[in-house]
Amino acid sequence: MTLRRRVAAAAAASIVLAVALLVIAVPKLLERELRTTLEDTLVRRAADVARLNATAPGQLTAPGALEGTLSGSALYVQVIDKSGRIVGRSSALGGRVLEGDGATRRALEQRRSTFADANLGSEPLRLYAAPLGELGRGEASGGAVLVAGSLADIERTLDHTRRLMAPLAFAAAALAAALATLLTRRALTPLTRLSSGARAIERSGDIAERLPETPTRDEVAELANTLNAMLASLQRAQEAEHRFVGDASHELRTPLTALCGNAAYLAKHGPDEAVIADIEAGAAQLSELLDDLLALAREDAAAPAQGEPVALAELARGADDVIVEREVCARIERPAFERAVDNLVRNARTHGGGRVTITVGGDDRWAFIRVSDEGPGPASGEDVFERFARGSNARGEGSGLGLAIVKAIVERHGGHVSVDGSAFTLSVRELSNSARTTARR
Repeated sequence: MTLRRRVAAAAAASIVLAVALLVIAVPKLLERELRTTLEDTLVRRAADVARLNATAPGQLTAPGALEGTLSGSALYVQVIDKSGRIVGRSSALGGRVLEGDGATRRALEQRRSTFADANLGSEPLRLYAAPLGELGRGEASGGAVLVAGSLADIERTLDHTRRLMAPLAFAAAALAAALATLLTRRALTPLTRLSSGARAIERSGDIAERLPETPTRDEVAELANTLNAMLASLQRAQEAEHRFVGDASHELRTPLTALCGNAAYLAKHGPDEAVIADIEAGAAQLSELLDDLLALAREDAAAPAQGEPVALAELARGADDVIVEREVCARIERPAFERAVDNLVRNARTHGGGRVTITVGGDDRWAFIRVSDEGPGPASGEDVFERFARGSNARGEGSGLGLAIVKAIVERHGGHVSVDGSAFTLSVRELSNSARTTARR
């Protein structure tokens, strides 16, 4: 089943289940409410009889004293004395007698009021038996009053309710299921458009294309924006990869061409110390370039760094001066950061001027290592961290990847690198004292 059908089926099933529960629950709740109303009426009528027995016991036997109605039907009242003899009853009973054996015994013997179900012939009743006071002088003193109401009206009301609710519930469930299917289809239409757009991109293979945007601002729109952002990121990565391959090919072509030329010269003219030295220098340059390319590829493919707590002052080496402004510690991969610091020191000695200084410090949030020299620094600023970038004052040494490797290492550790004049600064999250203690344990 498609997602649309599954969602529609689930919505329809939920609606049908809810309606079925409603059909079952409503009659139950209605029956409870009607029985509660009936019982309240019986209690009030019994209280009226008890008051009459206490104030004017002689009126219990007067014609009409015990009459009452219940929602259009008769209310049955029967008064008995201590021995269970009938003292008075309502005319609605005629020659019939209310039988509530258990309830009557509890009212007479235990002096407790009790509800019970009873029958008057074939008519179902709800009966209430309550004891009468013993202080009066009437015949019913110390006896009990039995008040009953017919359950037939309640049964008829419930039957009518069930017959009425069944077709209405079926119609409501059918209508709701149809609306759920329609709304589901409309809600999932944007997903269908996204799927069609994705298939079109798959067929064309052009990640410069984008998925269609939805007019709404919901989860589907958020999904479309996320996927488009992913496509844009993939496009940038692909373009960067193409540039990198082109630049690498260009950088490799120069030493390879020189090596081939020198090899051809030696083959034609025989050994020559200058040419051999040139070949050795070219091979070293090619080896350095390949090593840096592999290092950069490893950094690009590596997962975010986990590392271990390391005091950054331990990495400050190879410089003329080392200044530790503050003892700081960070969770880093030590070999990778050692290479980053070494690249900065070599860059300063190769392209800078004067003494090289390493400064270590931090501000409770970021820990840093700064490598600086006495030269003017690169003119191109942050562009020096691009791959194969060389400043205008570069003298041709190096692969042009050293600073790019530094940036990749630091960013994999969740930090950042910056340049200000001739000062290059690596910044990473500083490890708190509690984290250092935990790590040592």
